[in-house]
Amino acid sequence: MMKRLLTLLAINLYCFLSFAQVLDAPFKQATSVKYEMAPELEGAKLKKLVVDYNDIAYVLTDKGLYRDYYGEVVSKDETYHSLADKNPVDITIQEETGILFYLFKDKYLTNNFAGTIYGSVPENTYDKITVNKNMDILLSSTKKATLYHEKEKQSDIKLPEGKLIEIYTYESDFYYLTDKELFRLEDKKWESVHKGTGLSSITFKQDKIYVGTNDGYYVISMFDGAEYKARENKLPIPAITEIMFVNMDLWFASADGAYKEEPDRYRYFASKRWLDNNEVTDMAFDSDGDIYLLTPTGLNKIDYVTHTLADKAEYFQDHIRKYNMRYGFVCAPSFKEPYNRTTGKVKDHDNDGLWTTFYLGSQVFRYATTGEPIAKRYVWESFEAFERLLTVNPLKGFPSRTFERTGYKMSDPDKWRPSPEKEWEWKGTTSTDEYIAYLFVTAIMDQYMAETKEEKQRVANFIEAIMMHIIENDYYFVDSDGKPTLWGRWNPEYVHKYPKHVYDRKLNATHLITGLQLAYTLTGKDIFKDEAFKMMDEYGYYEDMLTPMAEMRPELIEYDGHNMGTSWNHSDDEMAFLTYWPLYHYAFNDTLKQAYSEVIRDHWEVELPERNAVWNTLVYGTSGQINVDDVIWHLREYNLDQMEYKVKNSHRKDIEMIPENFREQTTKQLLTPGEQRTHRHNANPFELDGGSEGRSELAGDEYLLPYWMARYLKIIE
Repeated sequence: MMKRLLTLLAINLYCFLSFAQVLDAPFKQATSVKYEMAPELEGAKLKKLVVDYNDIAYVLTDKGLYRDYYGEVVSKDETYHSLADKNPVDITIQEETGILFYLFKDKYLTNNFAGTIYGSVPENTYDKITVNKNMDILLSSTKKATLYHEKEKQSDIKLPEGKLIEIYTYESDFYYLTDKELFRLEDKKWESVHKGTGLSSITFKQDKIYVGTNDGYYVISMFDGAEYKARENKLPIPAITEIMFVNMDLWFASADGAYKEEPDRYRYFASKRWLDNNEVTDMAFDSDGDIYLLTPTGLNKIDYVTHTLADKAEYFQDHIRKYNMRYGFVCAPSFKEPYNRTTGKVKDHDNDGLWTTFYLGSQVFRYATTGEPIAKRYVWESFEAFERLLTVNPLKGFPSRTFERTGYKMSDPDKWRPSPEKEWEWKGTTSTDEYIAYLFVTAIMDQYMAETKEEKQRVANFIEAIMMHIIENDYYFVDSDGKPTLWGRWNPEYVHKYPKHVYDRKLNATHLITGLQLAYTLTGKDIFKDEAFKMMDEYGYYEDMLTPMAEMRPELIEYDGHNMGTSWNHSDDEMAFLTYWPLYHYAFNDTLKQAYSEVIRDHWEVELPERNAVWNTLVYGTSGQINVDDVIWHLREYNLDQMEYKVKNSHRKDIEMIPENFREQTTKQLLTPGEQRTHRHNANPFELDGGSEGRSELAGDEYLLPYWMARYLKIIE
């Protein structure tokens, strides 16, 4: 053992990386708005979407013209009394000005210019209107087209051959797109600009035309139609229904969601997180650059909210206090009706203590950073729930998973037992997932929250009771039936059932030594130190802890008739990184601390592709490594909306897959949280499909912990 320690000491493996502190500057984040549709629109045909220069979204339907009200509701447009009883056959906005124009069966008009621009037309002749910036008005149908200038008719225009897709205007010119050819109106005649196949949409940028097709897009010259950029079809959905520039961003609509081009990737907007229906039939944008997406059943908006990381923290802190508290635990609600937050009930969970750790920990670091008394109050309120885990059951030092009033438990009814406390029940079968929560909470409260002798003793008593239970029960959590729980096992006979290349062995050894170190430091009782060195020296737990991550691989392990799993469990990452904080900070000596530093760094390097802000901040606060860009990326991308949604990404053609591997990383590049399913830190972020249909919602505490740690560690200014 000493030889290994000296070797590690001789190598400088844990230097703190230098970086410039990141200013918490405002940034834009995409959020979803799903408009409430007027009841009479159920079953209606939603035909077209435009947004005028006042940022009013108009939806043309077979039941008349509708508009958005207050950014929430789509209802009948009755703004102008003289038009309220008339149903347009088409609407458009003028090129550059964004002024709304109407085409009725016998006239066209606009309400701008004091209503002076209008004209009568032969009844039921035209069904499309296009207006350029010079006030040339092109009226068309499948049979004919006529060009007007303001009120005056200029000439009839012969239609080109082919099925019309859309008519566009750019730099005063009119463009006529069919599925096989693009034309431009020149001297009142349609001249061919470009021929292709499967054409579906075009958009313009300077002197280039971007051509969307049923198999990707390409770019041509506006002047002669020559190809400027080859076809790109490694897209989320190559079959494009509409293509559009929004400022400098290129957006695409498809029958299976919308997406935008970003440097080296595409960002995909699909599922009920973003859309009421994945089939996008029309797109528009407003002056803020927000995107409106029309589907056959509704209007949706990608609303880019400007806020800071601190603003997000305030949002989640407020949300948790109002909707997620249960006896001091932070719990996810269960919705009786999918997506209906008003039907939510906060419920018990197997890992109430673990999930609450993220919130409690965040408030500890908030207090350590700001000194706000309210943060301290919140910490002690949640810690009371942790303490009651020990007292609500009759077992000495055994922590319950959770507790509830008699008759109101919701999950895993076979795991519940009656409490000596009248009218209460407690859940047993406590696991290592809960145990590591106790370690982390105790450590940081001792460091940053327990300020008086009485407070420090209170924290010490909590961890002492748990660790004595483990020691006195031969390194097991022993439940009310007198048997070890399935996952609460640190005995060498169990730990060494796993080969050294199976991570559970390394993890459980780390868990036990961490708890013994922590208990010794807080209580000063030699039993904890003696047991720790016995387990490290005589039973090889120290060597188990130092086994490199590069040696890990999955293997089927059976124990006591149970299948203990074959693949990597991402819960192990969560259980490891939360443990690393007390492992490092409560090391018996500097020699061990440096060895632990190498253990932490080794694991952190494996986790880099996940870009996880929690892992990075926990590692920076111990062994000193960090990827600041990933911390900021994760915090900024973390969704405000934590509703559970069913998502699918495996069908995308833009994703570069990699070979199967131990860590279950599926793609070369990590998708943003807005494209992944809603999940906790114990899930695989590279999982492409999954989720559920609006039955629950996470609290946001898993944002708060890395945010406040980053503030405390001065990663964020």
